[in-house]
Amino acid sequence: MEKNLNQTERICIPLLEEGTECWKLTTGIHIENDIFEVQESENYDPSDELWKFLPGVKVRCEKRELSDGEFLVAIEEIP
Repeated sequence: MEKNLNQTERICIPLLEEGTECWKLTTGIHIENDIFEVQESENYDPSDELWKFLPGVKVRCEKRELSDGEFLVAIEEIP
């Protein structure tokens, strides 16, 4: 995954307690390799949806094919 450092990319965050697999499209700042810092989306509402990885957290992302196409998906938190 070759990206410019500190560039903003679109990433998908898994949503919890939805009953089915759901994702929230937001942005992440590219830190290094496949590591991004999750950014708060414009309509982020923690009382309405539970993100697996909260804004400000560093995550490892990988490309995955979702129902709407290929996206960078957050798969684990990086300490």
